[in-house]
Amino acid sequence: MTFARIAIAAVVVTAFNVAAHAQEGKTREQVRAELAAAQRNGDVLAPGELGLTLRELHPGRYPARAVAVAKTRSQVIAELEEARRDGDLLAAGESGLTEYEAKPYNFPRRQVAPGKTRDQVLADLKEAIRTGDIIANGEAGETERELHPQRYATASVARHGEAHARTDVAPHG
Repeated sequence: MTFARIAIAAVVVTAFNVAAHAQEGKTREQVRAELAAAQRNGDVLAPGELGLTLRELHPGRYPARAVAVAKTRSQVIAELEEARRDGDLLAAGESGLTEYEAKPYNFPRRQVAPGKTRDQVLADLKEAIRTGDIIANGEAGETERELHPQRYATASVARHGEAHARTDVAPHG
């Protein structure tokens, strides 16, 4: 495997890991409350193979949902004209590109947010390596500091400003 494939795999695994951890943290009571609300509103799947919710099968049994405020015809036309002027409409064909992406020279130039310089990116990378905040090799998506906390104890203590730093452990690199 090339380094690029390994890096891409590490990023994907990290994204899934972060998403999984973000979903954790609900208490049993919170989940039960959400289920009770879904049942009350008819937002649970109806028995059978139709794939419809109880609300969709029997709308009269459940309270009406709040209706979103509709835009006026003139607001919709103004938004369409703005999208047309800015090139935000889909271009003809099957590319899925907007008109601006397909032919940027036909539209006003867009402002690009300033990014980091190469030196700033390299400094950030060196800091991540020093502190262990870089994805470790492997498929777990863990950082070096998570896998080897003993190697990064000094950096962690210094970063958090604690008085008693361990001096016998140094980060590897």
